[in-house]
Amino acid sequence: MTFDELNANGDNHNFADRASADDSLPIIPGQGKLEDMAFSTSPQIEHAVLAILGAIGEQPDREGLIKTPARVAKMYAELTAGYHINPEALINGAIFHVDYDEMVVVKHIDFYSLCEHHMLPFMGEVHVAYIPNGRVVGLSKIPRIVEMFARRLQVQERMTVQIADFINQTLDPVGVAVVVEGVHMCSVMRGVKKANAQMITSAMRGIFRDDPKTRAEFMHHIGHARS
Repeated sequence: MTFDELNANGDNHNFADRASADDSLPIIPGQGKLEDMAFSTSPQIEHAVLAILGAIGEQPDREGLIKTPARVAKMYAELTAGYHINPEALINGAIFHVDYDEMVVVKHIDFYSLCEHHMLPFMGEVHVAYIPNGRVVGLSKIPRIVEMFARRLQVQERMTVQIADFINQTLDPVGVAVVVEGVHMCSVMRGVKKANAQMITSAMRGIFRDDPKTRAEFMHHIGHARS
């Protein structure tokens, strides 16, 4: 799948819009792994952090805060690195023709993301399943796909759909299912302050949407079966 094809197939909120809004944050050709990326500071973010520190009544020149602007800038580079991942390089040809037509489930994939409304973290687990149509993807690619969409400013609903649609478009399987369970710091640390509230979102494609039995099997595998 090409970068342009991915944009045309519904990821307009993140790839196309982000690239057009800020050409200084391009997809990096050949960059498919977050762990291979080097993160550096940004003068713009450093100045913004200095302004925030002053606005909340802090003293940016005191010992504990002198390096904070640079640390925060480097942190944001890491937490939003998904904007730079090249989808083709991420897959890296790891799609294989296999005579297997039963369900493939990868569950309990940890993720961390940033809510785009308050820029506070939300985190949890992603569960993914697909039924191959003659092709399977390398096991490590499923968590990498999750990371690509998590490491950016997000809402959980959109991230869930993006993961499902990317797998669906890349593999053209019989079906794809994604369930995301997240805890949002914007509702834990502030606002309603409900520490135990968990958000669950799902995206079903193909047979998982059309066949209740297939969907129920997946939900059983991830511990969400109806009693």
